[in-house]
Amino acid sequence: QVQLVESGGGLVQPGGSLRLSCAASGFTFRNYAMSWYRQAPGKERELVATISSFGGYTTYADSVKGRFTISRDNPKNTVYLQMNSLKPEDTAVYYCYAFTSSRVAYWGQGTQVTVSS
Repeated sequence: QVQLVESGGGLVQPGGSLRLSCAASGFTFRNYAMSWYRQAPGKERELVATISSFGGYTTYADSVKGRFTISRDNPKNTVYLQMNSLKPEDTAVYYCYAFTSSRVAYWGQGTQVTVSS
């Protein structure tokens, strides 16, 4: 049974930090690239960051570049999103996403991040 379980969300003040984790099971994690997406109320889901299967390549949305860092630990089957200098506009449900070039893909259930004073 494939599972992607996000954790680490919560309420944080502007300028604060959070680290999201996504624990994977039920598939060969090291064969999948991983992404974080987010969806704010009333908005479309947007791609935040992507990391290649062995971590050698990362990309970021312009809105988070320099503030967020995606990383992965293949032996632990986990991908992370370190979020620094958080802004109210970062408030969203954050989802992790696993995919391959053959279009096999899985979604997590999401974790809420709220940035507010």
